Amino acid sequence: MSKKKIAAIISEYRPGSHADVIVGKYLQGFPTDQGFFEPRVELASMYIDMFPDNDMGRAMAEEFGVPLYNSMPAALCLGGKELAVDGVLLIGEHGDYAWNEKDQQLYPRRHFMEQICGVLGTSGRGVPIFNDKHLSYNWTDAKWMYDRAKEVGAEFMAGSSLPVSWRSPWVEHELEAPLEEAVAIGFSGLDIYGFHTLEVLQCMVERRKGGEIGVAAVTCLEGQAVWDTAGELWSRELAEAACAEIADKPEGAMEDHCQNPALFAVEYRDGLRAAVLMLNGYIHDLAYAARVDGRVEACEFYAQGHGGPKGAYAHFSYLSLNIEEMFLSGQAQYPIERTLLTSGVLEAALTSRYEGYSRLETPWLDVAYQSYRDFPWRPRGPRPAGACLDPWPPQGGGHDG
Repeated sequence: MSKKKIAAIISEYRPGSHADVIVGKYLQGFPTDQGFFEPRVELASMYIDMFPDNDMGRAMAEEFGVPLYNSMPAALCLGGKELAVDGVLLIGEHGDYAWNEKDQQLYPRRHFMEQICGVLGTSGRGVPIFNDKHLSYNWTDAKWMYDRAKEVGAEFMAGSSLPVSWRSPWVEHELEAPLEEAVAIGFSGLDIYGFHTLEVLQCMVERRKGGEIGVAAVTCLEGQAVWDTAGELWSRELAEAACAEIADKPEGAMEDHCQNPALFAVEYRDGLRAAVLMLNGYIHDLAYAARVDGRVEACEFYAQGHGGPKGAYAHFSYLSLNIEEMFLSGQAQYPIERTLLTSGVLEAALTSRYEGYSRLETPWLDVAYQSYRDFPWRPRGPRPAGACLDPWPPQGGGHDG
């Protein structure tokens, strides 16, 4: 039986890019704690939007015999006139795209999605699509992508690799957990890594009693205002509990090392209050803590390559294996609504910041869904092990986002 054929629609393919760490797995295999797994699908075509001086996409296409097409429709139709693939990787992360005044990089994910769904619509056949990271830098486009996938009958997954990274200690809330408040800890740029930290938060709090029903308001603060609102907009107890689980950090308090903290205060429609704290200078891993029925539960979210040996970036193996599962089964492995919501919260936070750190009510973020019961591919240990630690082929560079 022939393997399902997958097209990769890519913004840029260079060492350390998301094309490198995702598409590369579909060409070279998936190292995991449990062993090394060969791809069960065939990467049948690629389209690449731009070619920097350190492009590796053309060399990888040649090495692995993957046709590289000059247009998205050609890649989806394998040079013909109708859809000829069984799934699509949309990797619109990295590349020389403009930034706007809110410090958002304007990646062409909606444009890519328009092209993909145009071909699906005219061919009369929906196939699964994975969109890397958030859907779009603005809510209108994110919601359009979500709705358009439904219109053409395409199963749709998206998001960050952090929800399927290593947790130390292992914390996973039971469904219907009585969450009282939550904090996620992150670092780096508010656009590029604020999204990852929101996905850490959301993959946990979506499991609370009643499920997810959306976000009522978002506030962004920076600098001294963050420290001043401890106890009001965020829980110092939870933030310290989360940071305590991060192994690689300096001695002393977060204020001693973080000169310009940032906060996303998230008010959920059911009354849950949560926060994202971005602590540059203090940590370079992510973490989470929540108060659950009076108890504090906390864990580190560890991504291979943050501060340690780069290795295979094998958290992307787990992400890619869940995507592959969707390609094979036709069923998303976790809800697309999670990333629809985090996309909207991120935009709202950056709008709040741009508008003078105002509290922004978000009635449009009435996104309701239930979390997964389980899904097949995820690490359960505290750190990468097994095949994740084996030598990995990609040459040079480092992953950045």
